[in-house]
Amino acid sequence: MSQTNTHTKFSSSDISEKLNELNHTGGFSIAVLTDMQGFPIASATPQDKDPDRQAAVVAKVHKTIQQVGAHLGMGETDEISLFDLDGQRLVSRTFQVKNHELILAVQIPERKKRYRGLMNRIIKQIQDHWML
Repeated sequence: MSQTNTHTKFSSSDISEKLNELNHTGGFSIAVLTDMQGFPIASATPQDKDPDRQAAVVAKVHKTIQQVGAHLGMGETDEISLFDLDGQRLVSRTFQVKNHELILAVQIPERKKRYRGLMNRIIKQIQDHWML
């Protein structure tokens, strides 16, 4: 008897659902998945936030930091964290999916919140299941 492979693939709406779960589990306020040019792929943001704008800003910040790093002789950056004076943090991480470089960014409202394990998990899920 043959067994059917039931490997599940994610669409952009599935990824948005996963980002909503990420926000809920981690206590994050925003989660955005974008390409390196700032094209929004999926997001989980409050209604008063524009996900297209969030994606564009994340890509611009990443590009700027990469340029600064290159001028300083640093290698490629895989994670960027920005803190404000109130303790909010924006964390941006790059990763590859089938020859596409993507950025996952989350806004964390409290300085001491853990995020790396949650981000690693969703990045792995996207890499394993994204439908391209």
